Amino acid sequence: MSLSFDLFWSFRSPYSYLATRRLVNLQRDHDVDVNVRVVLPIAVRTPDFFQQVNPLWPPYLLRDTLRIAQKEGIPYRWPTPDPIVQDFANRTIPVEQPHIWRLSRLGVAATERSCGLALLDEVSKVIWDGSVVSWHEQDHLAGAARRAGLDLAELDAAIEDKPEHYNEILEQNGEALTAAGHWGVPTMVFR
Repeated sequence: MSLSFDLFWSFRSPYSYLATRRLVNLQRDHDVDVNVRVVLPIAVRTPDFFQQVNPLWPPYLLRDTLRIAQKEGIPYRWPTPDPIVQDFANRTIPVEQPHIWRLSRLGVAATERSCGLALLDEVSKVIWDGSVVSWHEQDHLAGAARRAGLDLAELDAAIEDKPEHYNEILEQNGEALTAAGHWGVPTMVFR
């Protein structure tokens, strides 16, 4: 019998990106199933988060994630565009968030097709590894979906047909993360 754990993961989290390749290897090399639970970033789940956080935290996050990337030999740069639309000057998060909703719903759709971790791996590389600028344009996401064994047009059509279904799962995943006693990602919950 395979062991399994829930993986709470967000497309906006550099920590999620930096852990993903190791999680792919863990699943590949050991008898373990990774149950992907995509969650919306804390900037969407708690819109006033960045207004409340210590102002030293964002620069620390950048230094810390760069240090981890260098230590692990993982290509890394802050994405262009950021998956979250944010006014950094006044630390506000607009309600309209076109990138993160699309990405998060794609993660749920891929998970329903048993390709969640593969999609997270491929899409997060496109967003975070620095090899692509404007990851949301051209065929970057389509290529990532294809490498994960999926068809982006089919995923988009399924999401467009029932967006409330994907929103409900994202809500449930966020509630499950809270029930697990955490708020940050990536979080692995075993038993």
